[in-house]
Amino acid sequence: MVYIVYMGSLPTGQYSPLSNHFSLLQEVVEGSSVENSLLRSYKRSFNGFVAKLTDLERQKLASRKEVVSVFPSKTYHLHTTRSWDFIGLSGTVERNAAAESNVIVGFIDTGIWPESESFNDEGFGPPPKKWKGECKGGKNFTCNNKIIGARYYSTSNESKTARDDIGHGSHTASTAAGNKVKDVSFYGIAHGTARGGVPSARIAAYRACYSDGCEEASILAAFDDAIADGVDIISISLGPNLPDADFSHDAVAIGAFHAMEKGILTSQSAGNSGPDKATVGSIAPWILSVAASSTDRQIIDKVVLGNGKTLAVCIIHSYIFLNPFWSLYMSVPIYTPPIQSFFCSVGCLNSTLVKGKIVLCDKPQGDDGASSAGAVGSILKNEPFEYDASIFLLPASSLSVDRHVIVASYINSTKEPRATILKSEAVKDRNAPKIASFSSRGPNIFAPEILKPDVTAPGTEILAAYSPIVSPTSSDEDKRHVKYSILSGTSMACPHASGVAAYVKTFHPNWSAAAIKSAIMTTASPMNATKILAAELAYGSGQINPTKAAHPGLVYDASKEDYIKLLCGLGYDEKDLRLISGDNSTCPKVSTKTLARNLNYPSMTAMVKPSKSFNVTFHRTVTNVGFANSTYKATTFTKSKVKIVVEPEVLSFKSLYEKKSFVLSVTGGQRVLPTDYSMASSSLVWSDGSHSVRSPVFVFALLT
Repeated sequence: MVYIVYMGSLPTGQYSPLSNHFSLLQEVVEGSSVENSLLRSYKRSFNGFVAKLTDLERQKLASRKEVVSVFPSKTYHLHTTRSWDFIGLSGTVERNAAAESNVIVGFIDTGIWPESESFNDEGFGPPPKKWKGECKGGKNFTCNNKIIGARYYSTSNESKTARDDIGHGSHTASTAAGNKVKDVSFYGIAHGTARGGVPSARIAAYRACYSDGCEEASILAAFDDAIADGVDIISISLGPNLPDADFSHDAVAIGAFHAMEKGILTSQSAGNSGPDKATVGSIAPWILSVAASSTDRQIIDKVVLGNGKTLAVCIIHSYIFLNPFWSLYMSVPIYTPPIQSFFCSVGCLNSTLVKGKIVLCDKPQGDDGASSAGAVGSILKNEPFEYDASIFLLPASSLSVDRHVIVASYINSTKEPRATILKSEAVKDRNAPKIASFSSRGPNIFAPEILKPDVTAPGTEILAAYSPIVSPTSSDEDKRHVKYSILSGTSMACPHASGVAAYVKTFHPNWSAAAIKSAIMTTASPMNATKILAAELAYGSGQINPTKAAHPGLVYDASKEDYIKLLCGLGYDEKDLRLISGDNSTCPKVSTKTLARNLNYPSMTAMVKPSKSFNVTFHRTVTNVGFANSTYKATTFTKSKVKIVVEPEVLSFKSLYEKKSFVLSVTGGQRVLPTDYSMASSSLVWSDGSHSVRSPVFVFALLT
């Protein structure tokens, strides 16, 4: 079995990682050569290796004093225009063009399609002098002054190239940092100008994902290179289906920690396992974890029944029917098991009955089966929660359960049921932003008092660059090929946040990763906790606001030492912490300072017992990055029956980068949080009249 052996930071002095890894393996490997066991060494930005090991060999390595953790290389999954205007970053906002051209965003994904117009280097000068990377994209792959670096990490017989043959990597890269490209659409749908948040920034592509997923060993290799290559921001739209319960067994958490040490912020998608609670996969406090929300552009299509009734739904298809109406057929149990026929599963429909008709199916994804049986269209049934528009192979419509019943009733009411499905169109959604149903929710299973996700960003129906050699549905039956496609997922939300982080970096090139993250979180636009299930567990601090993030006023900064104290409080031993930090870190005696809730985090979260009175405190320190002479006053907001006290209520600064500390306490009676997952949503705002620095104050009950 393939294992990752994580050994912490690279030791200083005369230390050869590769020879050390060989020596270590020679002491534990039995019956085979080290050359056959060792698959990869991490030797540029942190210390570790990948090896084929038996369980006994794994145990021996795990017991070594120089090893932090040994864990299987699991497979992670991808978290699959108008959006930038919607969140306020139009093409005319304040920009520092020269600084933006010096920012490098690294994407760990499925690679990139270098010939896309979104990555044309016309008008770009040579790469920034700080760039230490290379163009190792494989055969027939050429970098330019926009895509300044490319690498690939293949652990199998997959294509050995950084060229994107899936579409996901090109989509995320162009969303964050793609050029401005006019007259872009998906077959006329969502027509407009596509552009990234920082179109003048440079791109480095690290391919760690293939058709079967993203191996953790490859993800860590990409981090190892990206950090050493000199990227400024790392964008990673992938993760586990469910979170790991230990940072030292999470490849992204490990890589992002060592990126943070070098001042590089990692932005990661929260996951697509919502709306269930405790599903957020991005949980490390040094990562910006991004949920997905909607924009004010919604793509719909309309089903028109023969009786004149019209049903509007969210779905994307590009076809125009030549006939005004087609016969409508309800799937029936032709084959065994009968449920597969109801679902329109491939091979389970009678093509004689289905051919040339629109088929009513009993599950969300049935268009492949309908298409293979010769249907001209399909009407599908949603799960109980809301789906966002997806691209389908046939003209299709995905109805809620109650609307699906309407169609079924119509079919049963007439001898010749007929229907048509109109081509999709974009309409205005005045209720945006809304949290996508698929977006993973908190709480953070490993550190519940670190609120995750951190923020939300546009992640539904995003039009961006795509790979022209793969169909928009990825179905073998789909013969369409496009240069730009529409995708939804926290994968699409993540590069929006990455773009904002890069935008902030152009104004504050020397800020730490934590300071940039704080700026994004404390300036986020508040969401309505009473209208969104799970409240802050769904959206964190709120919807990102790029222009405000560039000038936050105050930041909650944090250093490597602060995170090490947090790890002490979470139970990591000093031996492992010294390896991780690369210094002589020691854990302080048990105190409130090691509690997760007292990490200097921009949000404040506490977990308490249900039906119990509570009094929790948060210790925080803010750094002045606004005006040299300024005074901030505290205001608290709550709709819950809690009492919030801030001490002191006024912070006065006389210089830039001056720090001030405060304590916030929240008190509530036993009836405030009576049951599991009952929540009290509040907030603290520090304001000097020009800046509003907002932090969620979130208390929830959970019987552990």
